[in-house]
Amino acid sequence: MNNMISPLHQTAIEHPNAVAIILPNSAAELTAGFNKTASASTASNDTQTAISYAQLSQLVLALAQQLSGQGVAKNHRLACISRNNLEMICLYWACIDLRALFFPISPRFPAAQISQLCLRFNINYYWSEADLTPQLASVLATQALPQPITTEVTFKLNLNTSKPLRPFAIDASQPVNVILTSGSSGTPKGVVHSLSNHIASAKGSAENINLDKGDSWLLSLPLFHIGGLAIVNRCAIAAATIVLSTEQALVKQLAQTPLSHLSLVSAQLSQILDTDATVLKHVKALLLGGGAIDLLLVKQLAQLHISAFCSYGMSEMSSQITTAAINSANHLGTALPQRQLKLVDGVIWVKGPCLFLGYLQASPDHTLSASQQRAEPILERPVDENGWFCTNDQGQFDDQGQLHLLGRVDNMFICGGENIHPEEIEAALRAHPDIAQAIVFGQYDAKFSLLPAAIIQFKAPQAQLTTEVIGSIEALLLKFIARFKRPRHYYPWPDNIESASLKIPRKQIIAAVKSQYNLDSL
Repeated sequence: MNNMISPLHQTAIEHPNAVAIILPNSAAELTAGFNKTASASTASNDTQTAISYAQLSQLVLALAQQLSGQGVAKNHRLACISRNNLEMICLYWACIDLRALFFPISPRFPAAQISQLCLRFNINYYWSEADLTPQLASVLATQALPQPITTEVTFKLNLNTSKPLRPFAIDASQPVNVILTSGSSGTPKGVVHSLSNHIASAKGSAENINLDKGDSWLLSLPLFHIGGLAIVNRCAIAAATIVLSTEQALVKQLAQTPLSHLSLVSAQLSQILDTDATVLKHVKALLLGGGAIDLLLVKQLAQLHISAFCSYGMSEMSSQITTAAINSANHLGTALPQRQLKLVDGVIWVKGPCLFLGYLQASPDHTLSASQQRAEPILERPVDENGWFCTNDQGQFDDQGQLHLLGRVDNMFICGGENIHPEEIEAALRAHPDIAQAIVFGQYDAKFSLLPAAIIQFKAPQAQLTTEVIGSIEALLLKFIARFKRPRHYYPWPDNIESASLKIPRKQIIAAVKSQYNLDSL
C-alpha cells in the first residue's frame, strides 16, 4: 500500500493561497465567489478568474460527494466527453479521491464511436459538456450502461470555509485514469495509469524543465491525451498555475496572457511563428512533442533565443521518456530520472516507475454484474520477465549517448532489397514550405515489391498535387534523401480522420487512401 492524499490536496495544505487555475473570460462569467482579477495585458474591463489551491481542493471534495451520491464508487469507470474546462479538471481529481477510473474521451468522436467505446470498456457513468449531452443521451439510451451523471459544479457551490471538507487517504499504486492511444491495428487501447506513475513522471520532468510556485502552464493539450493530463499533475505537484485555453486563436491568447510554460506540437508552433513570434517572449520553457521537429523550426527558435525542449514520450510511460534542449543534431537526449531505456537490436525498450499499469481489458460480452463492476479492472501488461516494455520504436545512440529516433518497426518496408524508413522521407517532405504533414507507405509494385508512396497535407487547403507542385517537391527531396527513396506516387490527405492520440493516425490515413484509390487490389 502507498497511502497518501492526492497532490492537489497536499498542495492546498502547504500553499493554500497559490493560484491553481486561471479561467478564461467566458468561464469567469459563470463563476461566483472566487477572486476576480483584471487581465494584466488588456485595457478592457474583461476579467479572468483565479482559483486558489485551497478553493480547488474544496471544489473537488464537494464534487466527490456529489458523484458518490449518484452512485460513483471505487473501480467504477467514468467517461468524460468534453474539451478542457474546470469541470474536467475537478472530475479528474474527484475520481482519484473516489478511487474511480477517470476515462476522458475526445468530444470530436462521433456519438456512435463514443457509444462503442463505452460498450467495449464497460463504462459505468458518463459526463459530457452541455452541447453534447442531448445527442449522446439519445445514442446511449439503448444501452444499460453507462448512466449519465450531473455536476452542479463547482461554479455554484457555496463553500463553507469554517468547516472545510477533509481529504481521505488513497493508495497511489491503484488505477486512477485511462488514456486512449492508437494500437498497431489502429484500434484504440486503454492505457491505465496510477497516481504513482504521474508523480514519478512529473518529478522526472522537473529535473530538465524547472517548474515553480507562481509559474503558469497553458493547458493547450487536451486532457484525453497524456500530454494534457501530465500538465495537470505537474502543476499540482509544483503549486504552479494551470491557465485554461480560450476560444481565441492561440497566438492571441499568448499576446494577452503572459505564460511561463507551454506544451505544443510542431504544427501549433509553426502557426505561432508565422503569425507573431513576439508572443513567446515571456515563455521560460517550451516543450515540443508529437513527432519529429523540422530543422527550420530549430533555427527559428535559436534566432529568437527561446528556451525550447524536444522530447520522446508515450502514453505507456506517462508522457516524457527523454528530454533535450532543442538541437540541430535532432537528438532527443537521455532518459529522465525514474525512467530506464535500452536498445535491443535497434529497438527501444523502457521501464521504471512511470511505466503504466497495463491496457484495460474489456468483457467479451460487454456486460458486467454488479459485483464485477466494483472489482479491480483486468489489465494486460506486456512486459518481459524483468519488467521491460517494448516500444516498437527504432532508435540509436550517438557518441555522446543521446537518443536518435529512427521510426516505427512496423512502418519500415523493403524496396528492391533496401530498407525504407518512412519517417526519414516524411521529414524531408515536411521541409517543403507548402507541406504541413506527410505520410509515406509502401505501395505494391510488380518489379520492386513495394515502392514509396506519399500522402500530402498542404498548409493551404486549396493547394493541389499538380505536376508542377510534385516536381518542386521532388527537387527539394533529392537534396535530403537518396534518389531510390523518393516517392513514386502522391495522394492528397483524406478528410474527417479523428485520432485517439496527439500523434498522426497514420494507419487510419493509409487505410483511407488505399480504400479510396483501390490500392489493395493492385
